[in-house]
Amino acid sequence: MRHGSEFSTAVRKGRRAGRQTLVIHLNRTGSDPASPARVGFVVSKAVGPAVVRNRVKRQLRHITRERLAALPSGALVVVRANPAAAGSPNLAADFDSALSSALRNSSGGGASGRRPGGPRG
Repeated sequence: MRHGSEFSTAVRKGRRAGRQTLVIHLNRTGSDPASPARVGFVVSKAVGPAVVRNRVKRQLRHITRERLAALPSGALVVVRANPAAAGSPNLAADFDSALSSALRNSSGGGASGRRPGGPRG
């Protein structure tokens, strides 16, 4: 993804699944269903200095590239790295876990992706 509007759509309208090292926002209805899934990354300065942030982005791109076929076509996906992502050996496992949770939450018609009694909004 390259446009801020795509990031906003995925974050605001998509399903969220978080783990210790990252958060995945998945919006299945983001664009044309015939187009391939598009993925964007958010790695803030809280993760670390530029060298560390770039390393985390490279690791996330590598992990995502291997799992691109599992994403629904036309989906918009935003992967946001948490500060714990820097140097974490569990990044791929957290990615897989969060992605499967986001896919599971977005597939059902009535599933809201929120915990009962949790905050709304």
